[in-house]
Amino acid sequence: MVTFKQMEALFWIAETGSFEAAANHLNMSQSAISKRIQELEDTFEVQLFDRSKRNARLTEKGAELLDCTRELLERRDVLLERISSQNVLVRRLRLGVTELTALTWLPAFIDAIRQAYPKVQIEPTVELSSELLRKLEGDQLDVIVMPDVLDDVRFVSVPLQSVDNTWMCAPGMLPADRTVDLTELAQVTVLTQGASSGTGLIYERWLALHDIQLPRTLTSHNLLVQVGLTISGIGVSYLPQNCLSHLTGRGVLQVVRTLPELPPIQYAAIYRADRRHGINPHIVELASQHCDFARLLMAMG
Repeated sequence: MVTFKQMEALFWIAETGSFEAAANHLNMSQSAISKRIQELEDTFEVQLFDRSKRNARLTEKGAELLDCTRELLERRDVLLERISSQNVLVRRLRLGVTELTALTWLPAFIDAIRQAYPKVQIEPTVELSSELLRKLEGDQLDVIVMPDVLDDVRFVSVPLQSVDNTWMCAPGMLPADRTVDLTELAQVTVLTQGASSGTGLIYERWLALHDIQLPRTLTSHNLLVQVGLTISGIGVSYLPQNCLSHLTGRGVLQVVRTLPELPPIQYAAIYRADRRHGINPHIVELASQHCDFARLLMAMG
């Protein structure tokens, strides 16, 4: 008889890439996980892994069984979520966020999830928006929080707070006593987040809409690096205004007033439309309740 434990062993070996990593994830010995795979192979009388390879590589029949296993495990999880009390529900939640969320309200969000679902194992991932979307589409994440750039019926997108960004630079790099026209930015290096970032993509489109060409740009995929480069006088950058007020208030960063101003960035909590049942809608509700981009964690105290 095939058991869920055997299917979990197959799933996690494929997910982690090795018997050893899967055993560590499931808190069991490598010999025990190998035994479960051997039991599956005996049941179906087929070889599931190519043992001539160093890595855990599935055979054709192994890959076919893995597809069925994913579906069965998902149906089991949905059943448990719909029937079980929140206090006893045991499952994993694959949560993906961008860097700004991780640096502001992610701890409060995780704490709220733990209080609501004490036995749920939370697996957080911090990535660029494009990577979060790719993993959500590939069913590698359950819920993601990122700038709302989606218009796709395959996903449910619930609006959260918006983030007010403004142009910033090192003191004296650009005029502080007047409004700066966007065309003047072409005279300096502009630090951007790039199109792989939701915020970067939105602002690239916005600048193109205003026919602004920036000949000198430097792309950074790390918000803290972007802040550091801006403070160092490397260039002017669009940065979140409220959570960096402790730096602008002390004169470490200078706000550059432009005409027109940057539009706010709307954030959203997103999950797959075919995962409407279960805890995902409640997780998104918790995100809505605890979303707060006002202060960086390192600025609190």
